[in-house]
Amino acid sequence: CAGEENWVDSRTIYVGHREPPPGAEAYIPQRFPDNRIVSSKYTFWNFVPKNLFEQFRRIANFYFLIIFLVQLIIDTPTSPVTSGLPLLFVITVTAIKQGYEDWLRHKADNAINQYPVHFIQHGKLVRKQSRKLRVGDIVMVKEDETFPCDLIFLSSSRGDGTCFVTTTSLDGESSHKTYYAVQDTKAFHNEQEIDALHATIECEQPQPDLYKFVGRINVYHDRNEPIARPLGSENLLLRGATLKNTERIFGVAIYTGMETKMALNYQAKSQKRSAVEKSMNVFLIVYLCILISKALINTVLKYVWQSEPFRDEPWYNQKTEPERKRNLFLRAFTDFLAFMVLFNYIIPVSMYVTVEMQKFLGSYFLTWDEEMFDEDTGLGPLVNTSDLNEELGQIEYVFTDKTGTLTENNMEFIECCIEGHVYVPHVICNGQILHDCTGIDMIDSSPGGSGKEREELFFRALCLCHTVQVKDDDSVDGVRKSQLSRRSCIYISSSPDEVALVEGIQRLGYTYLRLKDNFMEILNRENNIEKFELLEVLSFDSVRRRMSVIVKSSTGDIFLFCKGADSSIFPRVKEGKIEQVRSRVERNAVEGLRTLCVAYKKLTAEEYSNVQKLLQNAKLALQDRDKKLAEVYEKIERDLILLGATAVEDRLQEKAADTIEALQKAGIKVWVLTGDKMETAAATCYACKLFRRNTQILELTTKKIEEQSLHDVLFDLSKTVLRHNGSLTRDTFSGLCYLYKTDDRQQLSLHFKPHWSNQEHLYIQLNKSYFSVICTTFNLSSIVLASMIKHVCILVIELYILFIHFILKPLCYIMGIIGKEGRQAARNSDYAIPKFKHLKKMLLVHGHFYYVRISELVQYFFYK
Repeated sequence: CAGEENWVDSRTIYVGHREPPPGAEAYIPQRFPDNRIVSSKYTFWNFVPKNLFEQFRRIANFYFLIIFLVQLIIDTPTSPVTSGLPLLFVITVTAIKQGYEDWLRHKADNAINQYPVHFIQHGKLVRKQSRKLRVGDIVMVKEDETFPCDLIFLSSSRGDGTCFVTTTSLDGESSHKTYYAVQDTKAFHNEQEIDALHATIECEQPQPDLYKFVGRINVYHDRNEPIARPLGSENLLLRGATLKNTERIFGVAIYTGMETKMALNYQAKSQKRSAVEKSMNVFLIVYLCILISKALINTVLKYVWQSEPFRDEPWYNQKTEPERKRNLFLRAFTDFLAFMVLFNYIIPVSMYVTVEMQKFLGSYFLTWDEEMFDEDTGLGPLVNTSDLNEELGQIEYVFTDKTGTLTENNMEFIECCIEGHVYVPHVICNGQILHDCTGIDMIDSSPGGSGKEREELFFRALCLCHTVQVKDDDSVDGVRKSQLSRRSCIYISSSPDEVALVEGIQRLGYTYLRLKDNFMEILNRENNIEKFELLEVLSFDSVRRRMSVIVKSSTGDIFLFCKGADSSIFPRVKEGKIEQVRSRVERNAVEGLRTLCVAYKKLTAEEYSNVQKLLQNAKLALQDRDKKLAEVYEKIERDLILLGATAVEDRLQEKAADTIEALQKAGIKVWVLTGDKMETAAATCYACKLFRRNTQILELTTKKIEEQSLHDVLFDLSKTVLRHNGSLTRDTFSGLCYLYKTDDRQQLSLHFKPHWSNQEHLYIQLNKSYFSVICTTFNLSSIVLASMIKHVCILVIELYILFIHFILKPLCYIMGIIGKEGRQAARNSDYAIPKFKHLKKMLLVHGHFYYVRISELVQYFFYK
């Protein structure tokens, strides 16, 4: 039924531009754009008029242009050069700067558009420029090359039909992600086989979401009915991503040029104005009113004085006959303009020239600061917007991500808990760590009988429930090699948590070996290889906060293994030592560790057959596929048996605590945004000195909102703030702090949205009282930030979070972190620093200096 579903606003693509076979639907020609990328703002023909238009939209430039034109038109007491020359200098320098920047963009576009690409034509590989690619072309991409357009993954040089990709230039993540070829085409390994493929692709029209794609491929065999296969984001290779650790892949182009997801996510930088520049505009308007008043008064006084005949034409300044016949109002208007030019000096054009030079040179001094260079990477700060230097000294709020910004994003396995028994991956003896030991139970002796069976199931679950890939090569990019005595393996995954878990379990005796021909192989404690057929993968997503796999053992038993957040697993568990595991999870969370719970259930052949049908129907759906898959996952992942929990650690970055402490001393309010469990987030905030021992924590949770109305909850919190307001001082840093917590990430946002407009004022006033805030509900944070950033604030991110970027960028200043997760945040930010610790000097030294310097210049010119 899903295969016959009509899809509105879709496109049909013929692979290799082949016509459909007899009996297929009639071919409807569709026009698609070529593969050219255009990121430049100007062309050779429109640069002068467009640039002048943009520059004269500034009040100061427009004012001096009017004065210059007046001096040219009428007889004035001052030369037009006095206004025209400074204006010409400012306009020319700005035009040269913007023209050079746009020339660099043209140069980069040409390099991309002329990049050679291999594609298949008549069974042979042909090279042509990237800009000549068309939708439907079959492309070959080699290792370490970037994908020239958005491709459907057809086949790979790897036998299992997978490939590894890094999406650093898209979402900032440098970790390796695994993509999967279409089931019916992954066996095609050469040009002739690929060229013989007869298939059509139906997919949605281009849209910018990097993580969403819905489509299906119809593969024709002879004259038989086509075989329909679902296509999802795991089959879509995005333009700008890079192929890693895979010799080559074949793919068919479905989105090209400005229709690719990368191009659709490109947003030209919005023009931001600093508070000082806005104040200069206000001063300009005030002084312009004064100037008009002076000119008007002097014009009136002139004609009052000249009302006497002997004063109107003194003997030394006789009028000509045409002057006597001129219209009175025209003469008055000309005299008014002459007085405007005469008193023009009260609005100093030199101030704008001086301020522009200060900003331009200041950006270079900032990038030359040796103390802001990172020794490990050799990178220094970047300035992408020199117009905002002085604003760095007026920051009121800092919104910062936690993972990868405050922390290193380098996970280490600490322990696991199996039915109340705790295991660590090493033994400490006489102060030395014995890495070769297979683990130790820290509570009591290891379980026996059924407990032993559960222990083995737990280890197998962690070896099987993941998307980790194995590469037996020391030179793999970006991933550290496990130093193991049993087997040396390099694990690759898009999630560092998964790599840490697989490596930790390896030190406890179970080693994940590889995925080959859809069979997962693990090495148990007895050095026996166990094989499990991978039947289904229920992928992780941020709403479910869990993932599952369905595997079949060599004995024919079918298991569903599930791992995820405790709030996602516990409600779906029907048996197991829940309280013991919950207690350990809460203890680890309080210590700042990241926790996951593991559960399983056994399926009969009949149950799996039903599950397979449900999943297949949902995957083939073209409309609301995500919703249908979520409903199926909800039906499958229930009545689980709890096995245990894990704990991994993500250490704080160097001097992160000192930086936050310095920011708080300067009166800057710090918000931390995270998706962690509330206890984990709170422990991290104590470690980085966002919270203190004397900090009073106020919680706004889903449970409270369910028990009371939103207004009542906010009102109670406001009363608490007012009661303690008198005792709060700057020295205590954060007398009050805020924690958001929700068992369901979507739920708290849903509670807020219907009532937000009524409670927004009360909420903002409440948050102004806090020196430090942690928000563990990311959906809610976008609402909160959109209201709070009406004040001067800065958002510090490492990962390029698109929806946050689009909501906030026009309203606040983006500080990127040039971290190991890529450079996208740095490229799309106003300023970029190597590590979070450099934020201290950026704001408190450079920002303060530029603000004082430029403010003094403005005061000097306007007041003195």
